[in-house]
Amino acid sequence: MEIRLLKYFWTVAQEGNISRAAKLLHITQPTLSRQIRELEEQVGTPLFHREKNQLYLLPEGIFLKELLQLNDKLEQAFSNKKKKQLEGTIGIGCVEADNSDTVAMMLEEMVSDYPNVRFNLVTGTSDDISDRLEKGLLDLAVLLEPITLKSVNLLKLPREEKWGFLVSKELFISNKEKLTSEDITGLPILCSNRVEVQKLLAAWSGLSLEQLNIVGNFNLIFNVFSLVENKVGAALTIEGAVSKRQLESLIFIPMEPEVKTHCVLVWKERIQTPVIQEFISRFKHAFGA
Repeated sequence: MEIRLLKYFWTVAQEGNISRAAKLLHITQPTLSRQIRELEEQVGTPLFHREKNQLYLLPEGIFLKELLQLNDKLEQAFSNKKKKQLEGTIGIGCVEADNSDTVAMMLEEMVSDYPNVRFNLVTGTSDDISDRLEKGLLDLAVLLEPITLKSVNLLKLPREEKWGFLVSKELFISNKEKLTSEDITGLPILCSNRVEVQKLLAAWSGLSLEQLNIVGNFNLIFNVFSLVENKVGAALTIEGAVSKRQLESLIFIPMEPEVKTHCVLVWKERIQTPVIQEFISRFKHAFGA
């Protein structure tokens, strides 16, 4: 069915008169009458009741008009949806990791597409960020595995995070390409205060925490740079937390056997705002979830 015929039908239905409709459409009255008859032949039923110079819609004509009105409303609704600007704030917490720039990239795209969207980006320890997420102070979190949060949705981010030790270049083991459990036996170690990370270290080394020479704990890696530099201990960390820093006197050495974990995007099972729903959907689309 041609759009042209539907346009002619709509105008005649609105005017109720062939002559007036023809003037509005800038065609002759006989041409318009012929086009309306052609449309009626296509649908297989009369659409108008003709009485003197006035046309009245028959039930079939009313039905067709309602369909056209519905189509117009649908087109307008989709047009409005496209033009609609999301507004609101994204509260997201992120640990120090290689995947931090993934979060930055997604936020940059979101703000570019929706100028009325704002964000509150919080960097901290996994425990601090997890606590904020649980209390509803953050909408989303990027955490480093292993994690122990319950009743949450998880989306694994693509790049693996490589574990190893940050050591002083003056330390005797700094020339090694990789560190084994034998290499760290008796070595002073600075370890995260997260229980999950301590268990990871113990499982890798095959030693209990009591057998390891853990001389101190920390929450954020930058707090112990000077301690590592002064050879107080070697700090267990991920490469992504230190790779972009200017650390001329320090070196990251990966573990052997290799230990890699992922960062995960986490959000609670709760009703999310349209802004948060859109942000999550972008992560899912980007990473094939």
